[in-house]
Amino acid sequence: MRIAIIGAGAMGSIYGSHLSKYNEVYLVDNNKEVVDKINKDGLSLEENGLEVVYRPKAVTSSEKIGKVDLLILFVKSLYSRAALQENKGTIGSNTYVMTLQNGSGHEDILSEVVPVERIIIGTTEDNGAMLKLGYVRHGGTGRTNIGMLVEDKNSMLNTLKKSFDECGFDTIVHDNIQKLIWDKLFTNVSLSAITGVLQVKMGFIAANFSAWNLTKQLVKEAVCVSNAMGLDFDEDTILTKVKKASETSPNGCTSIYADLNNGRLTEVDTISGSVVSAAKKYGVEVPSHEFIVNMVHAMEQRNN
Repeated sequence: MRIAIIGAGAMGSIYGSHLSKYNEVYLVDNNKEVVDKINKDGLSLEENGLEVVYRPKAVTSSEKIGKVDLLILFVKSLYSRAALQENKGTIGSNTYVMTLQNGSGHEDILSEVVPVERIIIGTTEDNGAMLKLGYVRHGGTGRTNIGMLVEDKNSMLNTLKKSFDECGFDTIVHDNIQKLIWDKLFTNVSLSAITGVLQVKMGFIAANFSAWNLTKQLVKEAVCVSNAMGLDFDEDTILTKVKKASETSPNGCTSIYADLNNGRLTEVDTISGSVVSAAKKYGVEVPSHEFIVNMVHAMEQRNN
C-alpha cells in the first residue's frame, strides 16, 4: 500500500517505521530538521532493549506524493483540520483516512474530506516517547483497534489488519468501534480533565473527596450521553475503573495537565468537548463538561 502519515512525532514515527517494512510509506512533517534527519540517518526506534533503524521516506510537503491508499493522522487533534487541508492532494477517490488519535468525534472533521464510507477510526495501546531528533523509545506495545461507522463493503479493515499485523502490530477489527473509543474516553474526560484544571497528579483525584465528587458527576454525564448513543455502559463499572487508574498511578501526569503546565494548547475539544458535542446531538444535559471545556480554554489563554 501507499501510505502517508501526517505527523512524525513519537506515535507517527512508530507506525511509520513499522509500516515501511512492507509498504511505501511517507512521513509528512513541517519540521525540516526532523525530515532531513530521517532521510539521512533513518528513524531509530528503541524496542525491547535494542536500537532498530527504519527508513520510511520523509517530506515536509506532500505535494509531490500523489494519491495514496491510506492517510493516517498522527497530529494533535486541534491541528487535524489544518493538516487534512494541507494534505488534500494525497486524497483520491479510493483513499481511506484513518485516525488513532486520543478522544472522540474525529470523524466529524475527517468527513469534510472523505465520505463516511472511507473513514477508519480507532485506538492504539502502543506508546512511545521522542528522546531526540530521529530517535524514539517504543515503550509499550498493545493492540491497534480499528473499525468503521458504516458497513465495510470493500473489506478494507481486513486488508489493513493483514498489512499491519505483517509489520508487527496486533490489530483487532471491531464491529462497534465507538464503544471501545468511549470506554477509553471516560478516563480522559474525568481524570485528564480534572487533573488539568486542578494541576495535580492522578492520585489526588481518588484521594480527595471534592475532586472525586466532581469525577463522579463527569462520569455520570458522559455515561448518560453514551447510553443515549446506544453504547450501553454501566456507571459503577466505569467509576471503579477510573478510581483504579488514579490509585495505581498516583504520580501520573495526564495530557491536559502536561499541556497546561507547559503553556501549550490542549486536546480538550476532542476529549471533554466531544461529550458536549455528542450531548447536543442527543439532547442530553452536560453542564459539568461544558464548564470543564470553558475552564481549560481559559487556562490556555492565561498568558496571552
